[in-house]
Amino acid sequence: MALALQAYTFLQQYTEAWLHPAPKKTSNPLRLGVLSSAQINAAAVIHPVETHEDVILYAIASRDASTARLQAKKYSFQKSYGDYQSLLDDPLVDFVYISTPNGLHYEWAYKALQAGKHVLLEKPFTSNAEEAQKLVEFSQKSGKILMEAFHWQFHPAAHHFRQTLDSGEHGKIIRTNARMTASPAVPAGDIRWQYDLAGGSLMDMTYAMSFTRFALKAHTPKEVLSAHARTADHDSKVDAAMTADLLFESGYGYDVVSKIYTDMARSSLLSVIPRLWELPSIEVETEKSKIYFYNAMMPHIYHYISVTDKATEKTEYHKYFTGGPQWSKTGRATQPYWSTYRYQLEAFVDKLRGREPAHWVTGEESIDEMKSIDSVYVRSGLPLRPTSALAK
Repeated sequence: MALALQAYTFLQQYTEAWLHPAPKKTSNPLRLGVLSSAQINAAAVIHPVETHEDVILYAIASRDASTARLQAKKYSFQKSYGDYQSLLDDPLVDFVYISTPNGLHYEWAYKALQAGKHVLLEKPFTSNAEEAQKLVEFSQKSGKILMEAFHWQFHPAAHHFRQTLDSGEHGKIIRTNARMTASPAVPAGDIRWQYDLAGGSLMDMTYAMSFTRFALKAHTPKEVLSAHARTADHDSKVDAAMTADLLFESGYGYDVVSKIYTDMARSSLLSVIPRLWELPSIEVETEKSKIYFYNAMMPHIYHYISVTDKATEKTEYHKYFTGGPQWSKTGRATQPYWSTYRYQLEAFVDKLRGREPAHWVTGEESIDEMKSIDSVYVRSGLPLRPTSALAK
């Protein structure tokens, strides 16, 4: 389903670009450099930059010079580079967006920081917690800004979801259940199936862990109660699917049992019909209610937050596309057609410009996310994803 969501986001952003012309750029906009020619780039950063008045598409790099040139022409970048380091050596690049395969995140984020660039780094942050710890420490020493691109957390719907849980109206949280599946399956041969590139369902679908930790205001599990992997046919080190039960100490001051389920090869009905009801989501059961955030990953496409009263069995549905408790505090105007990625870019630029962002994913949170993922792999009996030689 993740691939379908991305495709729909591409279509949506093309449509919105036509309906809402690009604003005039500021006199001294930030210059973006993109490392890789990954398919996600268009939705994740290129189209959001097109609608942001304070950022321009400056340079893109690929390991193949002709690919970089084609991408630059297609999206109107000013420059292209046939290798990543040459882009990092360009003194005019202010910040970079890195969407390389997972296993290369540490290397190129480290080199970007070393080159004096701020970094917006695709999830999962790194291959494992050891890399995450070292990368955050290096970013702090470098004085440059580094953030993991958990875009969903920047959308008003996510903030209203948290506000609902914070209100206390529904009593204590009893349990949570988060899932993310791919139906049809992630294609064979995709880099997400490669162990050496830090592939696996728990890595690629780290959203399920993120939804859970966000809802609970939690750090890392106190205990992984159980973890079971369905391994890939071609490599027993790679999890095609992962199911885990975890015990968290929540930020509300009590323990909660949480279930996560990730699956890169969920069967489709008749092998072609996707399971639309399985869009990435989380259910939170409290003493009084069941709160369900449907399509938490990309709520700009479609979402709802349902609240079911356990006593009366009555359900209320809520949808949020603009404003919200965190964006309202900034006094910044937001638009209902903005994608999660556009909200994320707004916050990232605010941080670079010295303004207080509406939301932020801290380095400590990214370390905790990778520690949580590592703990599930250990409990399941699978090896951790390999550490970059640069981090050893």
